[in-house]
Amino acid sequence: MQNFDNLIRDKWTKQNYKDFCNQLMSLSEGGYYDFSKNLTPTERPFMGVRIPYQREMAKAIRKGNYQEFLSFEPVSFEEVNVHGFVIASLQYDEMKKRFAAHVERIDNWSSCDTFCASLKSIRKNRADFLDTVDDNLKSLNEFNVRVALVILLDHYVTPDAPEYLQVIFDRIREFEGLISDGPGEMKALAWDAYYVKMAIAWLLAECYIKFPDDTHEFLSNSHLPKWTFNKTISKICDSYRVDRDRKTELKQMRMV
Repeated sequence: MQNFDNLIRDKWTKQNYKDFCNQLMSLSEGGYYDFSKNLTPTERPFMGVRIPYQREMAKAIRKGNYQEFLSFEPVSFEEVNVHGFVIASLQYDEMKKRFAAHVERIDNWSSCDTFCASLKSIRKNRADFLDTVDDNLKSLNEFNVRVALVILLDHYVTPDAPEYLQVIFDRIREFEGLISDGPGEMKALAWDAYYVKMAIAWLLAECYIKFPDDTHEFLSNSHLPKWTFNKTISKICDSYRVDRDRKTELKQMRMV
């Protein structure tokens, strides 16, 4: 791994930030660019820099005057990610203040999922952060909703907090009437968008893995449309943490 100590700065000028962007570009790999660009549909400029480099750069920036760094608006996909990793590493109260503005920058599943997974401070502040999750669930933006769903998956589906399982089921019941059938594209309602539907399936699969009986009961009585319901079953059955008998039972529940 490269050394990024040059990013531990007491001050960030426009030139310093431009140098940071050039340093990011220097880490671009042609083969990785070709592979990852096709998997990451974003409207932002894309360099092709591996995520571990982005994380290490954020770690170095965090040791210095990160506030000035965050005052610059990111343009490229990689810049957005580095900003996100810095924000995710902040103490809970400061992270929460910066959260909404950063979520508005996210336009793809990769920036969404890596940012959400890094928000470790939510674990000890689940009750307080739930209002923020709910605000994003009500958004008309596809990736605001996906951010909320992935945060639920990463930080609320845990054996030490079983009380949030019912919260997750209640939220899905509240919005499942907005989901139509088929993989779909971005529509007027964010809950009908492809990356939201995939996040629902992923979230419910994780619920099943951690709480199989409760989630099985939820699925047995859900009103999810066929595509999303069957995608959920597929994701559960893809997991090595679910035994063969349960997978057989689940496959029999698939809608035809």
